[in-house]
Amino acid sequence: MSEPQTLGKLYLIPTTLGETSALEVIPLSVKKVIELVDHYIVENEKTARRSIKSISPGKSQPKLQIRLLNKYTDELELPSYLDPCFEGISMGLLSEAGVPGVADPGADVVKIAHQKGIQVVPLVGPSSILMAMMSSGMNGQNFAFNGYLPIEQKQRKMELKRLEKLSFETGQSQLFIETPYRNDKMLMDIVNTVRPDTLVCIACDITLPTEFIQTKKASFWKTNLPDLHKRPAIFIIHKGL
Repeated sequence: MSEPQTLGKLYLIPTTLGETSALEVIPLSVKKVIELVDHYIVENEKTARRSIKSISPGKSQPKLQIRLLNKYTDELELPSYLDPCFEGISMGLLSEAGVPGVADPGADVVKIAHQKGIQVVPLVGPSSILMAMMSSGMNGQNFAFNGYLPIEQKQRKMELKRLEKLSFETGQSQLFIETPYRNDKMLMDIVNTVRPDTLVCIACDITLPTEFIQTKKASFWKTNLPDLHKRPAIFIIHKGL
């Protein structure tokens, strides 16, 4: 009687947060996994291949088996992406920036892996959300990531007011992001909406040479606006002192 097939694992592989040397922010443990794994689920094939090469320059690119996971992917196809795991082949889920599954479409694949009994293995790497929170000086015991706020200005200001009120009532720090080319407009809306004494952290270009992380009152930022155009940023607001 043959023994049951050992399932492959799903490794959650982090990447850099921008154009910086991979091995400055990616640990050796990630490099070892990439050297072993040839099957990947990624958002963009070109950038994924570049990321893999930057972490493991000797990796054979022609051997890579890549499945795309983006806004064009049919949800009904996702379960089949993990088929190699049932042949004992481990796979890697690779984010575009930072860690998979957090503000990232890879969460859908991770969910399916749990449903199918496939072991999920998270690997250490840079998370802009966590690193922004770490360096903000705000409440690391109680915080929430809110993703993107509404695009329409009136709705966005209403949401900012709601998040600020929530922070005042609970002490919870509120994190959110914006599309980089709209960062400056977002910051203007923040400082023109929240109370003058509300703390606002701007964490921009995290881990890059141009890294900028500062926490100041909204009243300070109102007259000291940094240029955030097309720079990846995390915003955090917290109740006033």
